[in-house]
Amino acid sequence: MLVLLGQLAVSRYIPALYWATILATSTAGTTISDYMDRTLGLGYATGSLILVTLLGAVLGLWWMREKSLSVNEIKSRTGETFYWAAILVSNTLGTALGDFLADDSGLGFGGGALLIGSLLAVLVLAYYFTSISRVLLFWVAFVLTRPFGATFGDLLTKPTDKNGLDFGTQGSSLILFGLLLALVVYDSFRSRHQAAISEENLQETNA
Repeated sequence: MLVLLGQLAVSRYIPALYWATILATSTAGTTISDYMDRTLGLGYATGSLILVTLLGAVLGLWWMREKSLSVNEIKSRTGETFYWAAILVSNTLGTALGDFLADDSGLGFGGGALLIGSLLAVLVLAYYFTSISRVLLFWVAFVLTRPFGATFGDLLTKPTDKNGLDFGTQGSSLILFGLLLALVVYDSFRSRHQAAISEENLQETNA
């Protein structure tokens, strides 16, 4: 909650804060999904259906209020609030879908990760070779990244007798944290580089 409030309070993109908020909403989504599916006993299929409906409602309200679901066109605090609400619900839905694939579908951890990875590859191809709405592709891809992460995480942590790689919780956390840190550093460098180029272009224009 604190990182989300911090994210809403700033008026510019700060990679470390943004990705910390993504990580926090992902963790919260996992907790909410487990509560719905296990504690309340709704099951993965019913929980996923409820969350799909909730995500549709959030996106629908966002569209009616802002007339756009593009993350590149968020220009108000209300729009950003809807964005983070959609991110939280998407993460929760993704966790439920990941658990369903790993536990109930018969695919297992590796099969679930392979299926979601293949779907993500199809979305990448659709982005470059079709005229399908980029906004639609983004939100579908975002929902799918969570079950991919969940099944891939299970693949890393689970013992070999359960078709996992047996890195354990600590080992898997270190691997995933290292990947996240590398991506955040890269994103920070890229953002600064683009800002420097924009500044140079502005100076040349004004010269």
